[in-house]
Amino acid sequence: MKIKEVGIIGSGQMGNGIAHVSALAGYKVVLIDIAETALTKALETIEKNLKRQVQREKISQEEMDKALGNISTNIDSKALKNADLIIEAATENFDLKVKIFKDILEHIKKDCLLSTNTSSLSITKLAAVTDRPDKFIGLHFMNPVPVMKLVEIIPGIATSDEMLETTKQFALSLGKTIATAEDFPAFIANRILLPMINEAVYALYEGVGDIKSIDTSMKLGMGHPMGPLELADFVGLDTCLAILNVLYEGFGNPKYSPCPLLVKYVEAGWYGVKSGKGFYDYSGDKPVPTR
Repeated sequence: MKIKEVGIIGSGQMGNGIAHVSALAGYKVVLIDIAETALTKALETIEKNLKRQVQREKISQEEMDKALGNISTNIDSKALKNADLIIEAATENFDLKVKIFKDILEHIKKDCLLSTNTSSLSITKLAAVTDRPDKFIGLHFMNPVPVMKLVEIIPGIATSDEMLETTKQFALSLGKTIATAEDFPAFIANRILLPMINEAVYALYEGVGDIKSIDTSMKLGMGHPMGPLELADFVGLDTCLAILNVLYEGFGNPKYSPCPLLVKYVEAGWYGVKSGKGFYDYSGDKPVPTR
């Protein structure tokens, strides 16, 4: 299983980051989205982040230019016809991901490998809607992709050993460190992280501490680089809620039940950094707690 060209579906925060590291590693990248404006924004973000790496002397100007030259964009999934590996990086919504995989099957090569960047959903269940469950796997990158070293690799029940080994080598070629997880709700990282975030929201909800005190306690008391509420804003409160719902539905354990305050924030459209407001308001020079 040789990978030369990578197709990435979804050009948002995760998709453009995966495109960035793949192109920098020398792969040809086809970045797909439903809107030209989204693709234009993604390319601007990739260029900005590459420039930052050049300024910090992490990469050379020549490496940046080559990486940008490796990326092409398209709103038509027919552009995936030569892809050797496809990484779906759309919103954390099972039905949407199913639709994406069903739609691309008629356009891709018979031996094209399929993967999803889902942070919580069943790999086995997604693989079953395709014509190649043995060539389907979870490739869960961490945000921001160009900075974070970890990639969780999650084989489904039908994933072949060859597919697992190929994707391991692919992730390593990007300069990432891999952790292999079993295909259970939220895998490793988010199964541990999201209950902590949810408990922090409960602490806020119950008046144990205010936003700043909760985040400061975890940063200075536990050595975390970001407080749990600050991190939740960065991840996206809608994504946090979606993962908690997957955990709650998957295990039926009340310890995963999302805090009502988290639900209210999502209902208000306060998703965090990406919407400009979450547990913090990002409209000014410095983030300000919203409670």
